[in-house]
Amino acid sequence: MSELKEMPLIELSAKDLPARCPNGTMPRWSTHPRIFIDVTHGVARCPYCGTRYKLNDSKAHKVY
Repeated sequence: MSELKEMPLIELSAKDLPARCPNGTMPRWSTHPRIFIDVTHGVARCPYCGTRYKLNDSKAHKVY
């Protein structure tokens, strides 16, 4: 049996929003339709490739 590989976690800052997949670091051969990822509730996963995204910017969550 093969092991399930955990897909990478991409940490985003507020300047990287909106989060989208595939992102610019992925090779062209592995692309899928572009989708936008909702990272407002913690870690979100792309339904096509399984790449995980997380908003890692405490300033993005502050209410002034």
